[in-house]
Amino acid sequence: MKGNLYLIPTTLGDTMLNNVLPEHSLSILNEITHYIVENVRTARRFLVKAKINHKIDDLTFYELNKHSKSEDYQSYLLPALNGQHLGILSEAGCPGIADPGADIVEIAHEKNINVVPLVGPSSILLALMASGMNGQNFAFKGYLPVKNPQRIKQLKIDEQYSKNERQSQIYIETPYRNKSILADMMEHLKPTTKLCIAVDITLSTEFIKTKTVKDWKKKIPEINKRPAIFIIQAV
Repeated sequence: MKGNLYLIPTTLGDTMLNNVLPEHSLSILNEITHYIVENVRTARRFLVKAKINHKIDDLTFYELNKHSKSEDYQSYLLPALNGQHLGILSEAGCPGIADPGADIVEIAHEKNINVVPLVGPSSILLALMASGMNGQNFAFKGYLPVKNPQRIKQLKIDEQYSKNERQSQIYIETPYRNKSILADMMEHLKPTTKLCIAVDITLSTEFIKTKTVKDWKKKIPEINKRPAIFIIQAV
């Protein structure tokens, strides 16, 4: 009998686990001894904070990040094929969403391994829920191009599509680029376009607000080096 592949959400920052993760999701950790993770150090820290029954040094970790080789992915799933439960841990939020875990999940389906998503925080969905924008028609666009003019061009394309289709456009960005992304939005989006800025979601410093670009220009919040989601909806 094959083991399950559990997709295990983690916190979005320094917050109490039981504030964002249900007891059932945390209890599953006691059934797992093999983990696929982005970073072993932060994964170990999370599991210690979760107060699992297993000794951390008795666990096995496989790293899945930009340095991993795709030809190794098959071997990561061997524990599940041999009847042991296996877990994927993201650095923050839900595995498989803006996260390399999807590559492993795809292989798991091919090998008929049962994939079990656990409940936990997703900054993308939480931001959309709180934005007041269209939750019936939306697109997660991931990261905008790093360099201009590609970034500006993409913003304008997405803004026009949002207006034509009444579709919310959702972006995620690394904390150290938030300031430049927001500056480009202020300069190049239309004044009537709605923009939601959501930072530090689920943390004590959480800030989520939707205004038109015109209104944001009156007072731009300080979001530098803070985890952020941006959502636009043109009218």
